[in-house]
Amino acid sequence: MSSLLIFDFSATNDWSGWEVENDVVMGGNSSSQLERSAEGNAIFTGSVSLENNGGFASLQYHFSFKNIKAYTKALIKIKGDGKEYQFRVKSNLNDRASYIYTFKTTGDWQTIEIPLNEMTPTFRGRKLDIPNFSADEIQEVRFLIGNKRAEDFRLVIDKIELK
Repeated sequence: MSSLLIFDFSATNDWSGWEVENDVVMGGNSSSQLERSAEGNAIFTGSVSLENNGGFASLQYHFSFKNIKAYTKALIKIKGDGKEYQFRVKSNLNDRASYIYTFKTTGDWQTIEIPLNEMTPTFRGRKLDIPNFSADEIQEVRFLIGNKRAEDFRLVIDKIELK
């Protein structure tokens, strides 16, 4: 089965499309950063704060439209810290809805398999009453932590692809 590479951190030094976006955009106080490991993987670390109605940190990647008609699942190779994270996609940057899939990390390297049609629509943390993800294109992927508690986190990301 062929795959569509969305991003392989260790295969390139150009991470310019990646951007941290935290709850400070809404007045919150969470902080996070993106660093490179010695192996070339992304290390997304930080601290989620509930102050000022905050509560999330995220790492997003915007890119030109990718046709995903032939693909049914996302595979993300990650190493987490035992916490839950969300993987999010948007078919168009102008869409209000993000489609999310929550996964739990184990502390070891793992490949999370995400059926695209099980990604649920949300806007600002609220589930929307529209169908699950079914678009033919995507333009954004994002990792988000927002577990309704103040906590430090660390997520190492190797690769994101579709199959």
